[in-house]
Amino acid sequence: MKSIERLLSALKPKLVFPSVAILAIIVLASLGIYKATQATVVVAEDGKSETIKTHAKTVKDLFDALDINVNEHDDLSEDLHATVEDGMEIEFKKAKHMMLTVDDQFASYYTTAETVEQFLDDEDVEVTEHDELSHRLSDEITEDIHIQVTKAYPITIFDGKEKQNVWTVGGTVEELLEKNDIKIKKHDKVKPNIYEQVFEDRDIKITRVNYEEEKVEETIDYKTERIEDDTLEKGKEKVVTEGEAGKLVKTYRLTFENGEQVKRKKQEEKVTKEPTNKVIAVGTKEPEVVQLAQEKPKKKAKQSTKEPSNGKEFTMHATAYTANCNGCSGYTATGINIGANPNKKVVAVDPSVIPLGSRVWVEGYGEAIAGDTGGSISGNRIDVHVPDKSAAYSFGTRTVKVKVLD
Repeated sequence: MKSIERLLSALKPKLVFPSVAILAIIVLASLGIYKATQATVVVAEDGKSETIKTHAKTVKDLFDALDINVNEHDDLSEDLHATVEDGMEIEFKKAKHMMLTVDDQFASYYTTAETVEQFLDDEDVEVTEHDELSHRLSDEITEDIHIQVTKAYPITIFDGKEKQNVWTVGGTVEELLEKNDIKIKKHDKVKPNIYEQVFEDRDIKITRVNYEEEKVEETIDYKTERIEDDTLEKGKEKVVTEGEAGKLVKTYRLTFENGEQVKRKKQEEKVTKEPTNKVIAVGTKEPEVVQLAQEKPKKKAKQSTKEPSNGKEFTMHATAYTANCNGCSGYTATGINIGANPNKKVVAVDPSVIPLGSRVWVEGYGEAIAGDTGGSISGNRIDVHVPDKSAAYSFGTRTVKVKVLD
């Protein structure tokens, strides 16, 4: 009996070895079969490709095995419930969270767009050249990026008499003018104020203000001064000093708005020449009265109108005037008081033809003194002094012979 047991003990290891070997062969064979039945799949995630061998039945099973979470915003080339097939290529793009603000409108998005430009195109958000964009169009979309778009609007600028339309996204009036290279001078007026904010449908008005200086020369009238003269017979007057007007220069400041004068203000006035007063001596001397006993007053001898034989002869156009004519002072240019002596024989002449003070004879008038001048007396023309208007009308206008006696 013991011999049989020893025999069995010796044979036992030899029986176990073949069993282990067989099990190993089975495992290896099963493993080979497992690998041979795997599908080869290419998964491209965000542009990076990876080849995977898998026994997953569906795309969802494959992504679960790869620990890839797919949500509704992600971009997947295959349906999650699609059957995995050998040689399948699956493209997966993970959506990024982002924010967009257009003016004051805010919204949150998930997008698979790669650039800012692509995202704006996908969402039909139009951005013009005048709008303000927080990012470049070529910038990459990153997680939680915040894109801000400020839409531009038109503003009309009235610059003096000119008008132009510009685009702006806001800011101050000053910033808008600087951006459009519009210079504001010191005295110009701007509405609204340059520090105020720009708003849509609110035009800007610039009033261009310029100043100019104007000088105006005016005449200062002289005054007439009368002084008493006790050497001059009472009732007589004599011009001592002829009056002469002065000169005054006034300076004005002219204000122009958009080329049109709106204001004229006097800044200064300066006397450049003082006027000279006209001085007239007024006689205060009482005339002497001499009474001769039983003596009759002598009759005034009549002045002869007979033509003298000597003297330089002229043929002249003659008129008549009185001491009380318009513009007459009662005194002649040489100081003769014809107002007090209405019968005084005086003629007005052109001094370049007949010198003042000359004794003359006038046909139909008699001898007289060339003692006066006149604005219309020029050349061969004279004006004879007569006592009153009646005599002037009677004399009329005539052509006479005139002789200069001395």
